[in-house]
Amino acid sequence: MIGAVALGKNSRIIDVGGGASLLVDRLLDQGYVDVMVADVSEAALGVARTRLGDRGDRVKWLAGDARYLRLPEQVDVWHDRAVFHFLTTETDRHAYLDSLRAALRVGGYVVIATFGLGGPDRCSGLEVERYDADKLSEFLGPEFELVQSLQKQHLTPAGAAQEFTYAVFQRPR
Repeated sequence: MIGAVALGKNSRIIDVGGGASLLVDRLLDQGYVDVMVADVSEAALGVARTRLGDRGDRVKWLAGDARYLRLPEQVDVWHDRAVFHFLTTETDRHAYLDSLRAALRVGGYVVIATFGLGGPDRCSGLEVERYDADKLSEFLGPEFELVQSLQKQHLTPAGAAQEFTYAVFQRPR
């Protein structure tokens, strides 16, 4: 989904909640040159940075909470792999939306992966909120237009199936 909207290899991409995930590796492998990874865990960011070796120097690493991110420059693509569904209060969701609005340039895209309506109601001992594309659209409001969505069954390392919603929105204005 990122590749479909990050049309140029110079697209500025942030992976929110990226931690130690392999997405940053894949983006660098595909030739993207302006990549940021944000996560609340400095330790998780350190794992990814160490894994990348010298390539990690090409990534901007941001330790911080997605609800309060203030980026030095706006991005073309905001990718959220399973952060948003952990925000279970209106206050937290609106703080996240404020960060998103400040970070994403007009014309940019948001790619969000959350637990689907049939997904679990708890993860890692924490309550979560579940979404489909309509519920995400309602929350993001009219300044974000749904481009694409899909439901997918994700298999956990333990073999359990979890329903996820993947959605792409554009901020046209």
